[in-house]
Amino acid sequence: MKNIKKAVAINAILFAALFGLISLNKEFFRHSLNNTGFQKVFTDCFPNFIAAYLISLLSVSAVLIRKIKHGRLIVYACAIVVFLILMIEEIKPMWGANEYYDSNDIIASGVGSFFTIITYELLVLFEKRCKQREK
Repeated sequence: MKNIKKAVAINAILFAALFGLISLNKEFFRHSLNNTGFQKVFTDCFPNFIAAYLISLLSVSAVLIRKIKHGRLIVYACAIVVFLILMIEEIKPMWGANEYYDSNDIIASGVGSFFTIITYELLVLFEKRCKQREK
């Protein structure tokens, strides 16, 4: 029960961070960093990147805290599903999140999902090294 509460708390923080970072980007960064082509692309694609990354991280916290069997498969599958949903939303808007098609948004979603996998693998590696040092 303690592990479930820990996973729920971490996921609530990730969910709050998602909305906070997207709002910060929309209200502040887009207005102040929209001067050059790179900055415009970055601020326009940031919501897709951070959504893919943080939504996919929801599975990482649950897998690592609860030590779920086949955790790697679950994390990879969740990252791929999140990427596919965001890609489909970009190509054919269903929920009104996108106003126009932008291939950079698809790339940003893919990078965000990929970073989730990298984060998971680094956390697993860190956990293994910590266990080895304890012995």
